[in-house]
Amino acid sequence: MIRPFRTMTASVALALGGAFAMPVQAATICFAFQDLETEFWVAGHLAITTTLTEQGHTVLERNANEDANRQFEQVNDCIAQGVDGIILIPQDGESATTIVANAQDNDVPVAVFNRPPSDLSRGIVVVADNATIAEQAVDYIVDQALANAGSDETLNAIIVVGDLGDPNAVGRRTGFYAAINKHAERFNVIEVASNWDAATALSNLEAAVTANPQVDLLFTSSDFLFPTIRSVFEPRGLWRQRGEEGHVWMAGLDGDATACQLIKDGYVDATGVQDLFFEADAALQAILQAIEDGETDPNQVIEDPGFALTADNIAEREMDMWGCVLLAEGFLD
Repeated sequence: MIRPFRTMTASVALALGGAFAMPVQAATICFAFQDLETEFWVAGHLAITTTLTEQGHTVLERNANEDANRQFEQVNDCIAQGVDGIILIPQDGESATTIVANAQDNDVPVAVFNRPPSDLSRGIVVVADNATIAEQAVDYIVDQALANAGSDETLNAIIVVGDLGDPNAVGRRTGFYAAINKHAERFNVIEVASNWDAATALSNLEAAVTANPQVDLLFTSSDFLFPTIRSVFEPRGLWRQRGEEGHVWMAGLDGDATACQLIKDGYVDATGVQDLFFEADAALQAILQAIEDGETDPNQVIEDPGFALTADNIAEREMDMWGCVLLAEGFLD
């Protein structure tokens, strides 16, 4: 269950509130998002809405509750109300493509935040390099697992896969295999479908671990599933800290506060970090610039290179990860 933010954190306000001052008249922005299920989406939503409001813009919020058809209708309603621009967190890549094309055909510019359309030829798209970020995180746990295994030992690796209708999930799966395939002869791989749903992940992970009780390495395509993973691993003696016999080398992706705490506690070893503050800032700058320029059909892809936070570099890079910033401010208290 995602904990709601009690107040706007000082770090988010500083990261975005004064990040740019554009000569844009007060605009009306439709912010259409698919849901607020994870810490990343909660933090991104808060950063965007607070910054726009503080700058004098009007924000029309539309939560589609993970229904692509509903989101399409909500955006059409925003267009009918004459909004100046749209910030979109879509349900999936295909629906995003349809929504962006429809909005820009109606002369309304769109910025897509973090979850890209399948077709990148229209709209402003701000997206993390999911494949590279995932590969970096998995490289770390692969190296650790192999260093702590016998020279000819075959290890069991689990990947908890996201919804493959989402390009982010596809990229993360690609990055996982890019790392694993460097040592393909050393790993048996088990895929566990989550569809970005904790209940689905729970059921499928329980089945996988029951059938294959020896687990040496796990990568989850999103940090928000670590509590689910713990609920499966702990009763089976698989939830152990680094240095303990039977520790499962684990990595995730997003960079949330829970992952930061678990790395500190020694249960998780790495996570691929999306730079939430950079992505939110880039989306806001781009959509407001398009409105200022009268550009109704902008096309720009802005990539967040991200990085991997690991047990080895956390002392140096902790405050580069948005989730660690929130953790330091008491988000999980």
